[in-house]
Amino acid sequence: MSGLLFWVPRVLALAYTLFLALFALDVFEPGKPAGQVLTALVMHLLPNALVLLVLALAWRRPVVGAVVYPALGLAYIRWAVSRHMHWSAHVAIAGPLLLLGVLFAADACLRSSAAPPH
Repeated sequence: MSGLLFWVPRVLALAYTLFLALFALDVFEPGKPAGQVLTALVMHLLPNALVLLVLALAWRRPVVGAVVYPALGLAYIRWAVSRHMHWSAHVAIAGPLLLLGVLFAADACLRSSAAPPH
């Protein structure tokens, strides 16, 4: 079980990053100057970089993922509510971040309970 709980949040974080990357594809429009496309692409991929940075930090310290992923999800909800976005956007974007937080928390708890006492 501990091996599964180790890999599931990490693989899901990578899959979530690929899902978010799909939203960057809307920057490609015929006739749009390359500079505008590149700028828009970088802006669209910044959240991906943040998710991957958190994953890199949480790889060996799952408590980082347990804290930061839900914080990102709640920050997104706060931002999206102020823009009156449809509820499905909250579920699609923030839901996986909240789930990742729970999974990393479970991994952190399992690791701490398995660690020998000092």
